[in-house]
Amino acid sequence: MAQGKRISVDISPAALAAIEALAAAAREARLAAGEGQAAAAARLGVHVQTIGRIERGEPGVAIGHVVGMLALYGISVAPVDASPRGSPRA
Repeated sequence: MAQGKRISVDISPAALAAIEALAAAAREARLAAGEGQAAAAARLGVHVQTIGRIERGEPGVAIGHVVGMLALYGISVAPVDASPRGSPRA
């Protein structure tokens, strides 16, 4: 796993896999659009290092930045019900 901002909880392997899949999708979409990281950063309004962190799948990146980058390239993200079976949702 890539090192980034430290987070206060352990992240499950399934969640890490989801983060890595989003990271790969973001990078592939940017490359398919023929854009560099600097162009993506300018469009999203973040520092170029943030684009690198998104694409490396660092779990400490703000979710808004990740979803925003995906949206730049026409990729939408839908929530998934991850509650344990039989557990009431809050």
